[in-house]
Parts: sequence; structure tokens; C-alpha cells
Amino acid sequence: MPDSTVPPTTPVALSALLAREDLALRRIAGPDDPGTVVHWVHTSEMADPYPYLLGGELLLTAGAHIPEAAGSGTYFDDYVSRIVAAGGAALGFGVAPVHDTVPRALVAACERYGLPLLEVPPQTTFSGVARAVWQLMAQARLSELRRVTEAQQSLASAASRPDPVPSVLRQLAQRLGGWAVLYGPEGAEIAEAGREPGGEAREALARLAGVVRPDRPMPPAGVASQASSASRVHSTGTRPAEPEAAPSRSAHRPGPASPVGPQPPTGPSRPAPTSATDTTAGLHLAAYALGAGHGFVLGVAAAVRAPGDHTIVSVAAVLLSLLTGEQQSGTGAARSSALVRLLLGALPEDVAPLLGGGRRWVVVHARPDGEGAPDAVAASALGAALGSALVDPAGDVVRVLVPADRAPDPLPGWTLGVSAAVAPEDWPFADTQAARALARARAMRAPLLRHGPRPALADLVPPGEAAAHARTLLAPVTAHPALPETLRTWLSLHGSWDRTAVALSVHRNTVRQRIVRCAALLEADLDDPDVRMELWFALRHI
Repeated sequence: MPDSTVPPTTPVALSALLAREDLALRRIAGPDDPGTVVHWVHTSEMADPYPYLLGGELLLTAGAHIPEAAGSGTYFDDYVSRIVAAGGAALGFGVAPVHDTVPRALVAACERYGLPLLEVPPQTTFSGVARAVWQLMAQARLSELRRVTEAQQSLASAASRPDPVPSVLRQLAQRLGGWAVLYGPEGAEIAEAGREPGGEAREALARLAGVVRPDRPMPPAGVASQASSASRVHSTGTRPAEPEAAPSRSAHRPGPASPVGPQPPTGPSRPAPTSATDTTAGLHLAAYALGAGHGFVLGVAAAVRAPGDHTIVSVAAVLLSLLTGEQQSGTGAARSSALVRLLLGALPEDVAPLLGGGRRWVVVHARPDGEGAPDAVAASALGAALGSALVDPAGDVVRVLVPADRAPDPLPGWTLGVSAAVAPEDWPFADTQAARALARARAMRAPLLRHGPRPALADLVPPGEAAAHARTLLAPVTAHPALPETLRTWLSLHGSWDRTAVALSVHRNTVRQRIVRCAALLEADLDDPDVRMELWFALRHI
């Protein structure tokens, strides 16, 4: 793991900075390591910059702090050793106006301590070097986001194929340029794809995933484990070991970590870690536990750990968690059975027990904040957060059917409308309630709004008589489908043109025209509170 004190910025290869012809930087000392990266740029004329460095910086100086007799003592050794101790990535020395050349003693000290030393020519300003680093960081970040987005789309597409698990693993291995493997609850390799690593790395990855005991050889690929009952319990309850602690500030570049063995089974009072990393035989290894309690683990091995790899593997882990979760629990088959029965004429209340919920349900309508419709991965992640796999991505709105005992809470990045708790036979009514609650939530800029029915005077009127009265009163406007819903939304938002426009996704002038039309057709004064009350009562029954 990287040093926790290093700034959390996109790293820039020092070689990329040296390749900028407009800067004309020249490396004159230190190792020529293509893996050297810069996280930050800092300018300082302090004789001891250590207290002001976080690690990973390109430190720029003009040498104003250097005393006249520095070359004959230990000044440069002390100066460079402190930069190295702070985790500095490289030192840039500006030639002119203080020094005509880079001091030879500084060059020698950088060679001794292995710190890259760059000569900054007079025509290159320190601010120009910093600007170039920020530009390279922005380019790297854009490239990383594009790569992650493309990988996310390809993984989601792979998950929809007839062989989803092998397809996701193949796509993941291709994106990482390495090997991906799925371990089953008993430790066997259920499926794998990509460049298979050597035996040492393969065994280390299995140990990191927590599916093999230290005193037991790894089971052959594709062969089910013949472990004993106790061993099976161990492998099923195990999660990948904790990642190694971040090194101290004095250890700038962490070396290879030793293989991590499996941990004892985790009890309910101690949550298990979900991922672990290691480095063996020149390969970067990582393991991700899938879901909660399934016992499936995703392992990956790659020669290079590029920016964005963790995000890409996490997306694959979410997809595989959904796929293996259905395989393990059988809920996928139960949902298919429920769908078939509904299509063949069964009543919702008869198929509801197959869905694993209780007797009452809520419908949630969710819309992501910002522009664009949610993709399949985002919709699945939303369902997982709400505790339900009954998800319907319908355009820019995601509908989720949730057991009533799992009351939804606000979720960052989403606006939610939640229906009242209903029996399965009332799902269609709950769907309408959730849609209206979402519209009001968006209009009021609230993260979550629930439909909350309560006893009222309207409950004293028999439903049949109330519906007949509503049909008669609203007959002039019901011939125009947009008018009743506009009138309902406008009344619910206390006559606000702007909020109604937001809730209905139309222009405020369109709202005004529709309300004027309603008033004309109904021959009613919509500013009269008694008229509004009567119309609101009627709108609740159509």
C-alpha cells in the first residue's frame, strides 16, 4: 500500500516531465528509474525542508539557502538525506540567478543517496514546472476515467451474456493484462481467464484469498476440493486477510510484502475485511470477497498495477457478487419462477412468497442526481444498497421492490420516492405513489420523500361513492391525460409554478397554460381554497 502521507493525487512519471521539450529539464544525478513518480511540486529555500514535505514531491530550489563554505563540509549530505527521509521524489535545482551551475557537491550527494537531481535552465520558471506537472496530472486522470468507464461498460455487457461469470472474468483479465480467477466456497477454482501465473504466485494468491490452509497444497484448477467437513467450514467462513499496514514515513517506497495466510473464521461480532493485496514473484496480487456470507472470492494477478485497476476490479466484484449470490441462494431461480407464474395468470399475492420478502412491500423510485440515465451497474448497486435484487432500470428512473421491513434511507447521489407499505395485490398503486413521491422530492430538492397515508375525513366516504363523485367532477379534464396529473402536482406543491415544472420535467409556462386550461374546463376558481380542497379529494380517487 502507498505511504499514507503521500498526497492523494494522480502520480506523474518523472520521465514524462523530462520529456517536455518546453521545460528543457535535464537529469544530472540519481537513478534513471522509469518507475519514479511525482505527486506534487513544492518550492523551498529552507536549509531543512523536511518538516514541510509530505512525500512524493518534486522539490524545487534555487540554492539561496546554501552557505559559501558548504562544499567543504557535510551540508549537502545533510540536506539531501533529509529530503530522502521525508520521501521526496526528486530535486530540481534552478540555475541562475543565485548559482551559475549546479554545485558538484550536491550532484555527488544525490548520487550517494539515490535522489534524482534535475537541472532547471534559466529560461524555465518554477511555476512553469508546476504547471506542467498539473497538466500531466489532468491528462493522466482523464485517461484513467476514460479507461474505467470503458471497462465498466464492457464488464456490464459481459455480465448479460449467456455465460456471465466466465465472460466477466475474461473481460477483467483483458482489462488488467493479467489473470482473474473465481474461487468457490470450498476453495476450488470455479472459473479463470487470462495469463496464468507461475505456481508460486498462484499459490500465494490462493492463500491471500483465504481459501487454502497454509499446511495444505492448493487444489488443482477446476477440481472440487475434497476437504473435510471442518475444512469446508473454514474456507466458507473465511475472508481475505487484512491489507498490510501502511509503512512509516521513513519508508518511502514499500518493498514486496510476504504472502498473507488465511485467517480464522470471522464471527458475527467482527466484520470481515473485503479485500487484500500482496506482491509475489514480480506480480501484484489482490483478492476480493464477494457479497456477504457466500464464500466466493475473486482473485487477480497482474504484472503492473495501473491507476484505476482497483476501481475496475471492484466493478467486476460487484457483478460477480450478484451472479454468485443468486447461484448460492437460489433466489434467481425463485424470481424467474415468480415472473413465469405472473405471466401465466397467477396473482401477485400468490407469487410474493417466492421473492423472499415479507407480507408487505414498498416500491422505491430513484433518480440519480445530475444528468444522464443510470446504467446497469449503477442500478444493481442501488438495489444492493436498498437490500433488494428486484430492480427495474426504466429510463432515467430506477424502480426497486423492497420488503417493508428494510426501510430505505437517503443515499448519496440519488433522489428517492418511497411508497406506503402495501400487500402484493396493491403493488400497482404503490408504484404510482412512489412515482408521485419522487416527483415531489425532486421539486422540493429533498433526498427522500415517503408517501405517508393517514386516517382522514375522506376515509369516511365509501370508496365507490368517492370514485363516482371524482369521475363526475373531473370529467372535463380527464379527456386530456396531462391535465389531471398537472393539476394534482400543482395542488400538492401549493400552487408553485417552478416546483411543478421541475416535478413534471416541463417548462413553467407549460404548467401555467395547463392550469389555466383546467380552470376553464372545470369552470372553477382555483384560487378558492374550498375548490382546491374538493379537487384534491377527487384527484385522490382517480
